[in-house]
Amino acid sequence: GKVRYIGVSNETPYGVCSMVEMAKANPELYPRIASIQNSYSLVVRKDYEAGLAEACYHHDVALLPYSPLAGGILTGKYADPENVPEGARLNLFPGFMSRYRGSQTEAAASAYADIAKEAGMTPTELALAWCYHREHVCSTIIGATTIPQLEENIK
Repeated sequence: GKVRYIGVSNETPYGVCSMVEMAKANPELYPRIASIQNSYSLVVRKDYEAGLAEACYHHDVALLPYSPLAGGILTGKYADPENVPEGARLNLFPGFMSRYRGSQTEAAASAYADIAKEAGMTPTELALAWCYHREHVCSTIIGATTIPQLEENIK
């Protein structure tokens, strides 16, 4: 195979701008970056929108967001503390669930779930639709772990 395009992950605005300038100055040594992958969702926006969006826009670097469902938080599966699936991500890592309970993120996920219900959508459909319709997003990296999750993600 042949590498046609390269991308970076979790880079800073300075890093993106530097890499673009290095590729302009020495194209025979440095390939031009075409994309960046960062966590980006309804509840994780600041890191990209507070500087990277501007740098990427001006240098034509597309965003490939990973975790558009915020580790499952935006699916609604954590809404009922008594019925969280055993293998859910927030249960797999010590401390994650306790940090989530009572947080602003939990309140936001609940409010987004209400909006989705009013619109006749699942929380997953709302979160992914929001992400897909951001002008700087070229595609998303979903993290479905089951066939039913994958089916809902690609509806």
